Amino acid sequence: MSTLKKVVLVDDDQVNNFVCESIIRNENFADEIISFDWAEDALKYLQEESDKGVDNFPDLIFLDINMPGMDGWSFIHEYKKLPEQATAHCSLFMLSSAVDRKDILTAKSNEEVKEFFSKPLSSEILNIIREDYIQNR
Repeated sequence: MSTLKKVVLVDDDQVNNFVCESIIRNENFADEIISFDWAEDALKYLQEESDKGVDNFPDLIFLDINMPGMDGWSFIHEYKKLPEQATAHCSLFMLSSAVDRKDILTAKSNEEVKEFFSKPLSSEILNIIREDYIQNR
């Protein structure tokens, strides 16, 4: 049995999304993985899922910072407007290749962001999430 029901990936890099999906599947981390190349599309999806009820909302979101159009920070700003009864059960993690210390500090100081991880996603990162965030829910 998987750890989570649903994980959402938000990253404009399709190759990274493919790699993340493969790792999540191989680690049996989630039953369902949904990828979005555009943050705007992810937000629309999340709004629709929150309208359906808490059970439809993802358990976890991996979010990139640097994306065309809406970046990760703008996504978080809009994400905060979603119904709290849905977002309260979802953990948001930054997964980025950003090396700017300011981005990392901003992510770590943002109450919506559980943790900042550097790409690429790995089994080790998934294990950290399992141990530090999922088992303690």
